[in-house]
Amino acid sequence: MPSLLHHASRCLCLLGFLLTSVFAQDYPQKTVRLISPIPAGGAPDLIARAVGHRLAQIWPQPVVVENKIGSNGQLAADYVTHAQPDGYTLLVGMDSLFVINPYLYKQSAVDVNKDLIPIATLGANQFVLSINANLPVKTLPEFVEYAKKSKPALAYASGGNGSQHHLTMELLKSRAGMDLMHVPYKGGTAATTATIGGETVAMFSGTSNSALLKAGKMRAIAVSGANRSKVLPDVPTVSEFYPGFDNTIWIGLFAPRGTPDAIVQRLRRDVTRILNTPELIDAFANAGGIEPFVTTPEEMQRLIKRDQAKYSKLISELKLKID
Repeated sequence: MPSLLHHASRCLCLLGFLLTSVFAQDYPQKTVRLISPIPAGGAPDLIARAVGHRLAQIWPQPVVVENKIGSNGQLAADYVTHAQPDGYTLLVGMDSLFVINPYLYKQSAVDVNKDLIPIATLGANQFVLSINANLPVKTLPEFVEYAKKSKPALAYASGGNGSQHHLTMELLKSRAGMDLMHVPYKGGTAATTATIGGETVAMFSGTSNSALLKAGKMRAIAVSGANRSKVLPDVPTVSEFYPGFDNTIWIGLFAPRGTPDAIVQRLRRDVTRILNTPELIDAFANAGGIEPFVTTPEEMQRLIKRDQAKYSKLISELKLKID
């Protein structure tokens, strides 16, 4: 009798697997929604729209982008966490939701390791160390030396306390052994205006500011990624002076926990396929110098763990906490 029950159980499991596989082959059968945590025009939104447009070309169903804004991205992440786990409601989320917010906010609604399934990385962008055009330095070593000699300490701008603009500069301060005074603004645009106007002398800005940099409104002296930016190829990396320095923004696709594995695999396959197309490469480049970022599931998990360890340590050292 036990052997018959065991045999029946195996048959049911096999049937369930086959049904899920067939369902995944027919997926999607209705509109797929990509949830963006920030307003239209920001990197996650631009990536969601580019990816959604390309997926809709290879799928028999439309893909729409919905912006759910609030709580520094937590509203969108929480919405997807509680959505039906069927592959039709997905999050296009920035790394800060999962590697910064849990350590920065006293209440962080979403745990990526428990509530969501990381499907694929989509795009990456790096920061540009940008300084006021009138500052009498032209290179990163000159800036560090100038900052070390300045009394009082030079002021730098960021898009807000705990923002990646802020934390990237703090990482550089630590590596370079220099002191700078942090002035947080409400968003990157306000921080850029302050740096151009001379209220502050430096900031880590996005490559979306490349037009301002090329026009001489600010001076780019380094980029934060492991490799030089395709948008600003003549600007050296910070790691050329401080080996191992690498701080980039990455954006990924996530599904609610419980989404069938066959659908997750289908999504990974199709997303990886479109990320390698010239059309999407051009769309990302036109969206502020974003570059397609392709990883394996294992690499994505390691990336999340690495960045969680990096930012949790830094936030603890800075004693940052936001209610």
